[in-house]
Amino acid sequence: MRIIGGKYKGRIFIPGKNFKARPTTDISKEGLFNILENRYDFSEKTVLDIFSGSGSIGYEFISRGCKEAVMVEKDFVHHRFILNVLEKLKIENARLYKTDVFLFLRTFKGRFDFIFADPPFDLKNLADVPDAVLRTNLLLENGLFILEHPKEYNFSDHPFFKETRKYGKVNFSFFEK
Repeated sequence: MRIIGGKYKGRIFIPGKNFKARPTTDISKEGLFNILENRYDFSEKTVLDIFSGSGSIGYEFISRGCKEAVMVEKDFVHHRFILNVLEKLKIENARLYKTDVFLFLRTFKGRFDFIFADPPFDLKNLADVPDAVLRTNLLLENGLFILEHPKEYNFSDHPFFKETRKYGKVNFSFFEK
């Protein structure tokens, strides 16, 4: 896993053999952050990264100057990996929660400019993730929710859907409240 832009650009971290998550590819991350950096000034923005996996997206936001990142990952091995990377990079403006994402969404009190979700592609209720996020009060007005998902899903009929970008097997659907 490589951080592709910003302050920590080029830093590489190897998750290890017990790691089950599928990190977002460099090509996909580069495409996503090209879009975001052309639309937003990250310096005063906050991000919630749910289903964090390797933490890759959270690191990218922090590396590019986001004010704060909150990351949620329930898997013990993945959680420990993210903690180690945050420690090695001496990132102090990130918080990591080891809990179920859906429980977190129902109970957390805070608001974010960006919410990014990269659920496991075989998650049984992946189609419910946009509603689970957008029914909460976690996304600020004019905030952006980004869902990474396989091509088999189409969210274009969702009332808050704005667009989809495709990078190989990875799709990013954008939603605004």
